[in-house]
Amino acid sequence: MYQNPDHTHWYGRIDGETPEYWRWHQAIKTCSLSDPKPAPSGRAVALLGFACDEGVRRNQGRIGASLGPASLRDACRNLPWHFPDSVTIFDAGDIVCIGTQLEEAQLHLSDAIHQLQRNQYFTVVMGGGHEVLYGHYKGLRKTFPDANIGIINFDAHFDLRAVDPDIGPTSGTGFWQIAQEEPLRYLALGIQRNGNTKALFEQARVLNVTLVQADDFQTGYRKGILDTIHTFIASMDMLYLTICLDVFATAFAPGVSAPTALGLHPDAIFRDALRPIISSPKLASMDIAELNPNYDEDNRTAKLAAHLISDIIFTQTLNT
Repeated sequence: MYQNPDHTHWYGRIDGETPEYWRWHQAIKTCSLSDPKPAPSGRAVALLGFACDEGVRRNQGRIGASLGPASLRDACRNLPWHFPDSVTIFDAGDIVCIGTQLEEAQLHLSDAIHQLQRNQYFTVVMGGGHEVLYGHYKGLRKTFPDANIGIINFDAHFDLRAVDPDIGPTSGTGFWQIAQEEPLRYLALGIQRNGNTKALFEQARVLNVTLVQADDFQTGYRKGILDTIHTFIASMDMLYLTICLDVFATAFAPGVSAPTALGLHPDAIFRDALRPIISSPKLASMDIAELNPNYDEDNRTAKLAAHLISDIIFTQTLNT
């Protein structure tokens, strides 16, 4: 279920050969999980694909997110390289779900995250459906067994559905699964009232989920949003950020498994909410979920995701 990175996927426009002209494809390196090595000095980032949409299929969503990692790499390769010399970004290959073997793919993802985190990489997982969440978190928990790990999720949906034993885990059960194993430390940002039943809101209340609904992402609520985020961050030892692209309005993110008509805009309010998270030295890992190239008109969703990843890595370099 593991595919080694292929450097031939990184190609593109060349404006010059010296670093001030570089684009991602000229600077990115590869590292194989089959030959693990400690991260080099400075800030080392590992990009890991999770080519899986079995959880989306089980959740009755639109199939195609398994193609997300390739599409996201393609959107990243021509971005300009603005990182300092102390930063190295590696492509670490893909975890691939074979057939319906979602649970096995999540175990492989967990092991991969554990290996990379143990070797001091900042990990960026490129999904794949939001079933990436459970495997990703389990890898962090394996690496940091005693830490209070706070999960910050930009998402239209809670993903708190109970697992149906006749179906198995899905893209919508990850947080419920974690809550069955340990106290859930969960900040949900961008939740849609029309995307979640009353039962899911009640489940969130019972599990003490900290919540900011999509309707609150407006100028008048800016201070309240930031206060909520800062309070959550302060109470945690470390952070895991997961961004489900269906949190954004369809105009900005048409290529997702479950599009949202009245989702967030990637505007100043969203960026103000994102900034304290990605600038925190507590942030250990992140992922982008639900990119579905089959429905991505003009690659708008992939480009949005690529810009988010680039901005997050750049902001993290300020902590190097």
